[in-house]
Amino acid sequence: MEFENIYKTYWDKIFRLCMGFVNDYDIAQDLAQETFIIVWQKLETFRNESNIGTWIFRIASNNCLRQIEKEKRFPKSELPLHITEEKHYSLEPQIELLYKCIAELPEADRIIISLELEEVRQAEIAKIVGLSEANIRVKIHRIKEKLTQKFKENGK
Repeated sequence: MEFENIYKTYWDKIFRLCMGFVNDYDIAQDLAQETFIIVWQKLETFRNESNIGTWIFRIASNNCLRQIEKEKRFPKSELPLHITEEKHYSLEPQIELLYKCIAELPEADRIIISLELEEVRQAEIAKIVGLSEANIRVKIHRIKEKLTQKFKENGK
């Protein structure tokens, strides 16, 4: 598959996955871009042992996890004020709340629900995160329950 086609096919999905992880438009944009830089650099090494989408989602997930680790080491409060100023983008309030709720989940749950929202097959999610399909089904059910509860708490 040609890089340009991969980019067009997966950009939106990868961006939304990153957004689910970090709940910050600019950082999600950067993470998605970094993901595609890695994909471009390593495309010739892809051996078709798994679906290319699975491979790309795994790269994006690892990228997001590295970003979260960086944030843990360098909390935003330690950064100069101008770097932490937030920009506001016009997302629908319910979508914004969904990203906020997903961002509050544990890391593993974030990746699982973000992939589920991208309609990645549960068998593929299992491969990406290294769990059984049965375990993924249970986790998705529990995550959806948590998110439903958070929505109810926020009056939605």
